[in-house]
Amino acid sequence: MVRRLVAGIALAGWVALGAACNPAPMGGEPAASAPAEAAPGAPTGVEELVGQLRDMAWAGQVDQAQALIETQRPHHDTGSPDWLLAASWLGRGASFAEQWDVAERYANEARDGSVALLATRDLDADAQLPLALGAGIEVLGQAMHARGDREGAIQFLGDERARYRGTSIETRIQKNALLVGLEGEPFPELDVDEHLGPALPSTDSLKGKVVVAFFWAHWCPDCKRQLPALEQLHDTYGDQVAIIGPTQLYGYISRGEDATPEQELAYLRGPYQERFPLPDWMSVPISQQNFLDFGVSTTPTLVVIDREGIVRLYNPGDLSYEELAPHVERLLSQGSEDSGNKPV
Repeated sequence: MVRRLVAGIALAGWVALGAACNPAPMGGEPAASAPAEAAPGAPTGVEELVGQLRDMAWAGQVDQAQALIETQRPHHDTGSPDWLLAASWLGRGASFAEQWDVAERYANEARDGSVALLATRDLDADAQLPLALGAGIEVLGQAMHARGDREGAIQFLGDERARYRGTSIETRIQKNALLVGLEGEPFPELDVDEHLGPALPSTDSLKGKVVVAFFWAHWCPDCKRQLPALEQLHDTYGDQVAIIGPTQLYGYISRGEDATPEQELAYLRGPYQERFPLPDWMSVPISQQNFLDFGVSTTPTLVVIDREGIVRLYNPGDLSYEELAPHVERLLSQGSEDSGNKPV
């Protein structure tokens, strides 16, 4: 039986991403050292090129990255998934630097090239293709929003989610849609297939409370590091704040051992709970649909909802107590504020 938490329509919103766990890597993490640069005009292997452009993206070296990719273009198959992934990293790097013309150029190259390849192959048959296409879509949505076309960005990302529903990039697209438009909207519905701990609170019991939704995964180390901040939040504010912890099943348990849903549930209720106890005041609804609807491709993801059921913060990534508490304090101090689209 499905239980609903709070009725609402999932639109989308934009905030900065924190460091977090990702169930599928989106092309790698920033390297600790500066990238090595190829000699001008010398061919570079495409995997090395991807790594160089990734490192340059995180380092904010947009001009150098653009010069590098254009120098390498004659030496590579520019329709290959690896090349498109390289282009997508330049698009991402330019978006980080808010150089939107450059970002759109290379995001379009990544997206259009990926779409062309899909005429002859499935999206998830290749490891690099979903990364290139997902990044291209992500950056194009961000660029629309940055140029002031919020509604256009929401429409574009919604259409792209529908187009790639059921693929590995669906949650990534939805996350970016929510970054553009979820804040200021009613908290969307939560499904409950199973649950850990106490039952999900009723809508009536949450009236007048600030709610923090903590989307987590049992395999995610950042989620375990997030929990003490939530426990401190509970200790500080008590029943004024309701904390819920949606999760989903992943098909495996400790050390990546494959598991049926029944086996994974038994693991969560037994060995996992013994090693990493969940607070007895936190309900944990279990549903894959929640992770799709809330775009949880990054764990943890934190959502803060005001006393009227309006989303005031959508944050893919972890937050310290010092970062999270001011949002809660502000909403508590506002009391029963007008539920209009007023950001915190």
